[in-house]
Amino acid sequence: MVTPVRVVIALCLLAPFAAMLWVGSYARVEPALAGIPFFYWYQMLWVVVSTALTMIAYKLFHREQRARAAARKAGGER
Repeated sequence: MVTPVRVVIALCLLAPFAAMLWVGSYARVEPALAGIPFFYWYQMLWVVVSTALTMIAYKLFHREQRARAAARKAGGER
């Protein structure tokens, strides 16, 4: 079943792939950051962003699973 939470989870997990597959958006040298070409620091930034997005997706998934389990338990106790 597709729920709004699952859509957000999918977007969190797909965003890093889309960003890294669109090479034309970051295949350049400028702007440099502390002497590091854009190409490198952009990719390193996505390592941190990907970690955060994966953590968000994980937390959302487990929150939804707990809510479903609680709903099943409440429905079965009647």
